[in-house]
Parts: sequence; C-alpha cells; structure tokens
Amino acid sequence: MAFVMAPLTYAPAYKIVHDGRTSQVTIPSVARNLRNKSLWQCSATATATDTSLSYEVENKKHDLLRAIQETERGLKTTPDQRSSIEEALVTVEKYDAGEPIDLAKLDGTWRLQYTSAPDVVVLFEAASRLPILQVGQIYQKFECCNQSDGGVVRNIIKWSIQNLLEENEGATLLVSAKFSVVSRRNIYLQFEEITLQDISISEQVQAVIAPALLPRTFLSLQILQFFRSFKAQIPVTSTSPQRRSVGGLYYLSYLDNNMLLGRAVGGGGNFVFTRAQPFVC
Repeated sequence: MAFVMAPLTYAPAYKIVHDGRTSQVTIPSVARNLRNKSLWQCSATATATDTSLSYEVENKKHDLLRAIQETERGLKTTPDQRSSIEEALVTVEKYDAGEPIDLAKLDGTWRLQYTSAPDVVVLFEAASRLPILQVGQIYQKFECCNQSDGGVVRNIIKWSIQNLLEENEGATLLVSAKFSVVSRRNIYLQFEEITLQDISISEQVQAVIAPALLPRTFLSLQILQFFRSFKAQIPVTSTSPQRRSVGGLYYLSYLDNNMLLGRAVGGGGNFVFTRAQPFVC
C-alpha cells in the first residue's frame, strides 16, 4: 500500500514569557507529523485486516459451494457429504453470528443451490421417479427494501411436464407469504396464496393446436392465448379468527451481498441460496 507523506510543516508561533520579557518562537510540528504517521499506520493495519477477513470468508463460502455441488441441490447426499456440508455451513455462519438482519441486503432474488428440507427434497425425488416431471430452478424473492420489520417473500418454482410444456420452465408455481422479523435473526412466514402461472406449452402441442402448414383459426389462436395468460390463484390464509394461517419460523444464519443461508426452525432443514437476477412475478 502506497502512502503520500505530508511535508514538514510549522505550527503557529508561540509566545514565552521569561523574566518579564516576552519572546516569540516557532516550533516545527514534528509531534503532529508523528501523530499523523501513527494514524496512517493504524488505518493501513485495519484495512489489511478487513481485506484478509474478506478473503477468508470468500474462501469458506467457496468450500461450502464445492461441498454441495455434487448433491443435485440436496437430492443425492451420503452421510459423509451431509457431515461435510453441515461443517461448512457452520464455518460460514460464524462470520455473521449475532448480527441483525439487514433487510436492504436481503431484498432481491435468491437461487436455491442446496437444501435438506423434506418439503423441497420431495419435489426432486418425485422428478427423479417420474421422468415426465421436471423441476427447474427454485428461487426466493424478498421484497423488503424500504421496510424495517418485515415484507413479502415469494417461493418460485419452475417446473414442466415432458413433451407437454417447455423443458424445465414450462410453468411457474408461486407460494407467496408475508414475513415479519421476530428477533435479530428470525423471521416468521405467514403463507397467503399459491399461484400457477406462466404456462408455456411445447412446440409439439402448439403444432397440434395450430399446425404450421395450415392457417391459424380464431379458435386455435384463442386456445394458445388462453395458455399464455392462464393464472390460477388459491388462497391459503385462514378464514377463522381462532386459527392462525399456515406459516413457519426461519433462522437466517448468514447474509451478505451474494449468499444467503437459512434454517427452518424445528428441524425443517437448511438452505443455501446465491444471489440471482431479479425475477418479475
């Protein structure tokens, strides 16, 4: 690190009274230069420490991503892999332990890289057993940038049915919830609605509905438009004041600009997310 040293400067003249006489002297500000040099050294040390810590954290995050890369997002894990993943998770989590949730940093779209949550892993298992079912990318989108105690979160699941819908992303399932911050690191999700939208039928099905070699009729165009604009919404909020809506408590164990780690409280599994491009619902 390079420093630009200030030239030797002189302090203002000081008056000294001796035997009734007043004399004036000018003292070089060597002490001030030494003090400034000490401050520069402290600043350089702090910067070097921050850089070293940042480099260390990035290495630990890389170790975690490397530990999960062969698991197919949590579908295929051996006991040894689960142990290594848990160790890597805990190692990263310690760098953010005790810090309050930064909602401005949480805001945005996150792509699921790994989970041990049974309610998500079961989707991967179903797709592996039923070749016609495809589970594409899974996201969480937090909308809380200008909030102080909560916001909205949407679980976004891209899926498809082979030969019927476009590959991997033929349809979108949205599970929307409100969330509130209940402690420094815990949020409570209260689910509100399930939405099925963005239906994209395969080229084979489009060819059946509207053959390319024949003029498209008004009916065939209406059918295609129906699929493109289809949207089904199912509320999941409780209508009874005595019953609380379906929800869950989650512990956000680590958060920075490009990684989000979480744990479902009560043994519901853990999650590894990385920052993704904004998703428009």
